[in-house]
Amino acid sequence: MDRNAVTESLIRNVCDRLAGNKRVRRQLPAKGRIHIDRQLPFLCVYRRPAARDDAGTERLVTGQASYLTASGMKKHRRDLSLLVEGVVRTLSPEFGAFLLVELWTPSGDGSDAPANGLQATPGFRIMVHPREAQRLGDTIERLRKALGSVKASKRVKVPARVEVQYKTRISPSSLAPLIPFTQAGALGCSVIGVEIDPVFRDPESGGLFPLVLQEMRRRMTRALQQAFFEFARSSTTHRPRHYQALGRRAVVKAVFEVDRRLADVANTFDFLLQVTPINFKTAWSEFKRRGFERTPVFRYRPLPVDPDLMKRKLYETPIERVEDPTLAALFREKRRELDRQLTMLADRNTPDFLYGSLQLFGRIEEGLLGLAKDILDRFAPRTRESGKNGFLTAEAIAEYARAEIEFYRKEYADFSATVQVRDDISSGLMVSFGTLLIGQGTRLPAFRREAILNHEIGTHLLTYFNGCAQPLQLLCLGLADYQELQEGLAVLAEYLGGVLSPTRLRVLAARVIAAESLIQGASFVETFRVLSRTYGFERSSAFGITMRVHRGGGLTKDGVYLRGLVALLDYLKGGGDLEPLLIGKISADHVPVVEELRLRRVLSPARVVPRYMQTERGKERLARVRETADVFALVERRSK
Repeated sequence: MDRNAVTESLIRNVCDRLAGNKRVRRQLPAKGRIHIDRQLPFLCVYRRPAARDDAGTERLVTGQASYLTASGMKKHRRDLSLLVEGVVRTLSPEFGAFLLVELWTPSGDGSDAPANGLQATPGFRIMVHPREAQRLGDTIERLRKALGSVKASKRVKVPARVEVQYKTRISPSSLAPLIPFTQAGALGCSVIGVEIDPVFRDPESGGLFPLVLQEMRRRMTRALQQAFFEFARSSTTHRPRHYQALGRRAVVKAVFEVDRRLADVANTFDFLLQVTPINFKTAWSEFKRRGFERTPVFRYRPLPVDPDLMKRKLYETPIERVEDPTLAALFREKRRELDRQLTMLADRNTPDFLYGSLQLFGRIEEGLLGLAKDILDRFAPRTRESGKNGFLTAEAIAEYARAEIEFYRKEYADFSATVQVRDDISSGLMVSFGTLLIGQGTRLPAFRREAILNHEIGTHLLTYFNGCAQPLQLLCLGLADYQELQEGLAVLAEYLGGVLSPTRLRVLAARVIAAESLIQGASFVETFRVLSRTYGFERSSAFGITMRVHRGGGLTKDGVYLRGLVALLDYLKGGGDLEPLLIGKISADHVPVVEELRLRRVLSPARVVPRYMQTERGKERLARVRETADVFALVERRSK
């Protein structure tokens, strides 16, 4: 079959699929590609120069839901023009208009750019035909403003240089226009060119600055989407809800592959379980026998993985193949977090463990420390929580937990959580993937039953299984830095379910005090004394809090409970919606990302919502929280 027949077949196939609103993803000659997610009123194009290297520029278009990359060689010119014309002929009648945007770098390769790409200010020249200036005025202005926010680095504060030029020829200097102006007008197609100074390359060697390219790609993808949104709104029949709704919906093979590989690494170990002592009872007995003056020796589970081998697998994951800049950023963040966790496991029971913890969970801010002290000063120490309604043993808690899980299973059949009572974890409860673990020696006041169920099942297990219902496994395993929001949400769930006692709030505050004590260099015994002597905690409680903070060599995670609660209260007072936070295990920084992915229909709404959001009491309490956003009110209102 001759080349013309192949070209005609490809163009016919592309146009037929677009006419049926089906996804197009085809390889083109000379390493080109056309990717069109669905019927959209735009196409973003990049043509690779035939006579010079142009490393990195192609990646500036591949984040779009509709793009085409191709060789700029003369022998491919006719076929490429026919393909673009076919796309325009198919889609322009669907929307009443169509926008073709072509990106390129100047043939001089931006020799006027600063030598240090990290400090360079991006420069753009938007090119439009004079006869299109008025009709495309709003689109051009939106693009000009959006490109002005593009940066080469997050640290650079200088806005990008953006110039609008009116030219009768819209194409790179060495290439003919993809569609002549008169033909484009007859097809209802407008053309915009964007010339980009390649500050993501070294002007002398031509080598890439990868982090600069990543940052520019992410920001340019959004800038172009804003222009497409304005064009759709002002010139077509298409009415997207938001510019992000014009992003990619299709999750391609490379995304699933990267997600699976990262999940494979994450599933090989449970970080908290590996840094939690297995000899809590004997360590407490020994500590007490020695008069509370000798640091106890803690023992840990053998590591189930070789951290170095896991890191090799981690960095063999080809995140660079993910075209979607939003998803690529999520994957890179998670890879960094897994890397740090593996380093900490290798450093377990050494001084270096604390440095890794500070990287993962941060230091204790002055405001958070002040709040913790205020809580401990305001609520007097109690020898124990009220037991007038009795106490729950581990077995009793397990039975209530199984009943609660059954409630959620009726709402969502795949809520397949299990419960285990174990003697190799300290008193208390923790969730490991889809399993609730209960320490054999756990004994809790009966009035806290609902709070416990809301915390562990209505938050930790619920977000795990909601995440499992999404197309990306990382939503159930947890996006990077998810712990703060997760624990804040779990503590709020205790209040919304009916019980957040002063004693419980004091424990959260004590964890902050203990973490700060650790960071300041205090020993186990010194931290224990601060809690028991200064703040009046029972010795057994002080020991448990101190163990949590000093385990592994120093784990500052316990500061996130109170910090996360405060941040969540501020979010809700500002009008934030609770439901997106339940879609999986995410951080507060990921809320806008989740909203974007939902607009793009990559993610769906949370499959199941907590029981407390379905009750009148829970709804009333949530309304109060939105009014006050005050930690103390969560406790004080309970007594009224």
